[in-house]
Amino acid sequence: MKADKPVHLSPRAAVEGQTAIPRHIAIVMDGNGRWAKKRFMPRVVGHGQGVDTLVKTVLACADRGIEYLTVFAFSSENWKRPSDEVSGLMGLVLVAVSKHLTKLASVGVRIRIVGDRSQVSDKVRGAWLEAESRTEHNSRITLSVAFNYGGRWDVIQACQQAVKDGLTADQITEDSLASRMAMSYAPDPDLFIRTGGETRISNFLLWQSAYSELVFTDCLWPEFGEAELDHALAEFARRDRRFGGVKVSADEPTHSA
Repeated sequence: MKADKPVHLSPRAAVEGQTAIPRHIAIVMDGNGRWAKKRFMPRVVGHGQGVDTLVKTVLACADRGIEYLTVFAFSSENWKRPSDEVSGLMGLVLVAVSKHLTKLASVGVRIRIVGDRSQVSDKVRGAWLEAESRTEHNSRITLSVAFNYGGRWDVIQACQQAVKDGLTADQITEDSLASRMAMSYAPDPDLFIRTGGETRISNFLLWQSAYSELVFTDCLWPEFGEAELDHALAEFARRDRRFGGVKVSADEPTHSA
């Protein structure tokens, strides 16, 4: 049976009576386009507002003692969207780095990019490298941005790497694949949040989210704030995490074979 994750308490959580918070939160930031449409604006405006919401959420997570935050910024399937929206999203990478990197770096945020970098422009790759290099020594919270990422792609690339490394069929195990996943540097997400009212995981962190607690909210991502984050954390604290096992109470008899 897989061992439970360590429990970390933040000063704020202790004050508010919350007994446990996740080490790692994953978020599908859904609803940017609908937020913009409700305001008769282009979808890319909603994505821009979503970037501002992300920065606020990173800081709020850091304030609550969360060690890792991973967000789904651009999926492998998002290339199917209209070309103007795709180009707008690529441009937002450059804007986000220019606008927010200095602040995030100054407060201890480490930024890492996960996904297939081969299909994006040199400018976008350069912006990512700048963000990663300028924050590589920070340790307050790790923000992983999944861009041109898909859970199936992640499993496939891990298998391909195992073959390149010369592993035989018998040597391909859960541990050997996990060590080759795009996010092998982070613990699996404890809490998986999706905004925007949809109740699916959409090919995000398929391997890593096997035992994540799922929280879905109707809140559109640009409207996501500290209240919504705290609601998800409170829901997480109420969950009984067993990782496929059974918890036995102190007064319940046990039987050995």
